[in-house]
Order: sequence, then structure tokens, then C-alpha cells
Amino acid sequence: MEFGLFDHMDRNDKPDSRLYRRRIEVIQAAEAAGFTGYHLAEHHFTPLGLAPSPSVFLSVVAHETSRIRLGPLVYLLPMYHPLRLIEEICMLDQMSDGRLDIGVGAGVSPYEVGYYGIGDDKNDLYRETLEILIKGLTSERLNHQSAHHTFDDVPMVMKPVQGPMPPLWAGVGSEAGMNFAARHGVNAIGLGPTPRIAGICNYYKKAWEEHRGDPMRAFTPTQSPKMGALRQIHVAETDEKAWEEAAPAYAHWYTSLNWLWKEHGTTVSTNLAGDLKSGVDNGAVIVGSPETVREAIQKERDATGYNYLVLQFAYGTFTVDQVKRSLQLFSSEVMPAFKT
Repeated sequence: MEFGLFDHMDRNDKPDSRLYRRRIEVIQAAEAAGFTGYHLAEHHFTPLGLAPSPSVFLSVVAHETSRIRLGPLVYLLPMYHPLRLIEEICMLDQMSDGRLDIGVGAGVSPYEVGYYGIGDDKNDLYRETLEILIKGLTSERLNHQSAHHTFDDVPMVMKPVQGPMPPLWAGVGSEAGMNFAARHGVNAIGLGPTPRIAGICNYYKKAWEEHRGDPMRAFTPTQSPKMGALRQIHVAETDEKAWEEAAPAYAHWYTSLNWLWKEHGTTVSTNLAGDLKSGVDNGAVIVGSPETVREAIQKERDATGYNYLVLQFAYGTFTVDQVKRSLQLFSSEVMPAFKT
């Protein structure tokens, strides 16, 4: 099993400039510990995400690291002009020496995309943009005609390092979404309670095989997909200390998660727990000593069959020192039980 690092880049009580600088230290520590990838969320007009342009931050990460893979999880495709995004992806793959992973999605929050004037056509835009993205990254000339975009013989001068294109990633949940991802050869990440992750992994294995001959899979470099779970985590020397530190951090993060929805008089509708205890009980959050964390991961892995665990160490009110200590305990006392 492999491990990845996930990041919302949610605001805390420190200046934003400090958050950016010190997050690099966390990513470097994860690289030194042997984490496979760093995955950065894209959010807009909310304290949940201070990286509304993932490419900007990832270009710095590419310069400050040498081995860890990196990428958005996800680029909100309806908000991008396809030509601009193709060129940004090529730049990042070149700047990182071929370490880019391309996460793609339509966006969960109707308010974030709504500020950009995107409404009911969000999913159509997502599908069209992904098709154009694949064509542009794998062709010498881009020709395309659809409801929202027409391109006539556009020269694709920029090229990625990874051929024919970097790996694709997506957050999945519904059967329709998983079939769409399997058709395109996408690595899949799920979130929510353990039974939900088990259902995603079981369904995606079947969908991957059923769509193995699909022509849309011709350009994917992924022959055997990563099927993962996204989990928030905190590790401390004892269970008591881990809970004491994690409780305020999770509460602060969940407030940020709900902030924009509350602005519109609603509540976020996700598979994420509203409090730390509920999250730990259903498997969406992992908190405790190294021994407790090892047992929790082993139990869930046996129940789900995932092969990639994406962990969010930095969120809410955690200090950088707390995050780095948690990551160090995890890498030294938990990872060896699962790494091959």
C-alpha cells in the first residue's frame, strides 16, 4: 500500500503568507518519509481553501521537492479555458521533471462555481473539458467541436514530460461517476464512512475491467489504478493527547468547510462527519497513538481493499510543529507495517 498527502490549505490564525511558507516544510517532510504524492484541493471564495490556483502553489512545490509526485485534487474543469489549462499542465510537468498527477472534477459547491457564472451546465462543461484536455495533451494539433468549445487546428507546442500524458485522478462516489472515471483510465479516491469506501473499491474494480477496451482509455498511462480513501489524521504519543489536539483542529476545519454554505443559509451536504467523534467512529477520521492508528488502518484496509491512503495531517488549528510531529510518528511507527 502507498500513502499520499492531501491538503485543503484551509486558513488558520496565522498570516496567509506564513501558511504557504510553512506548508512547504510539511510537504518536504512527507517526501522524506516516503509518501507517494501531494494532492492539493481547489476551492474559491472560502477559508476552506487558500489555493484557488493550484498551479501557482504547485510550481513552488515542484521547485522545493525532488521525488514526491504532486497535483491538484482536483482542477475544477468547468472553470478553466481548456487551452490555458493544457499549457499550464505541460509547464508543471516539465518543471517537476514528470511528477505531475492531474486531478479532475466538476466541483461540489454550487456557490463556488456559481460566482463564475456556471450553473446547470457544470457537468457538461466538465465532460467536454476533460475530452479536450486529453486530445490536446496527446495530439500535435487540436481539433474539437462541441457545445461550448470549437478549436480548429491549434498547434500543441507545449508537451508534458510524461507520455502520452500524466496520470488522471478523480474523486468518485456515484456509479455513474465511477463508470465515467473507469472509461478514462482514472485513479479513484473516495471519502466518507468505511462501508462507503468498501463499496467504491468493489465497484471500481469491476468497472475498471468492464471498460478495459474503451477507446477513451487509449491514452492513459495507468494500467492498474490506485483506489484510495481520503482520511484526516492526527497521531500523538498517546490516544489522550491525540484527541486533545485534534478536537479543536477538526472543529475549526469543519467551520471552514461550512463557511460558504452558511453564507447562503444552507449546510454542506457531504459524506464528512460534523464532529470528531462521529468521524472517528465511522472511519472518516483517524486519531490516536501509533498503535491505535495502525490498528485502525489495518482494520479498514481489510474491510475495503484500498491500495492508496491519502491523509490530511494539516488542517484547522494544528501548528506546524504538531503536524510535523504527527507525520514523523506516522512515518516511523505506522508506515513500516504497510509499506512494501
